[in-house]
Amino acid sequence: MFEGLFQPMHIVVIFGLALLVLGPKKLPELGKGLGESIRGFKSAMAAKDDIKAESEPSTSKKVTSQS
Repeated sequence: MFEGLFQPMHIVVIFGLALLVLGPKKLPELGKGLGESIRGFKSAMAAKDDIKAESEPSTSKKVTSQS
């Protein structure tokens, strides 16, 4: 369904349409906001994984070999 969606020419057309609709002054602000939201999402997911790892009891025990 989405096999050829993000080909280079499609991205150029989407960028051109965004430039026409939003204008050159709003586009950098939009990019900055998008970048900050992606960074926030990644940090929230990392924090969720850290909390999940801390809450799970450690079931693996170190096995030492005795000779």
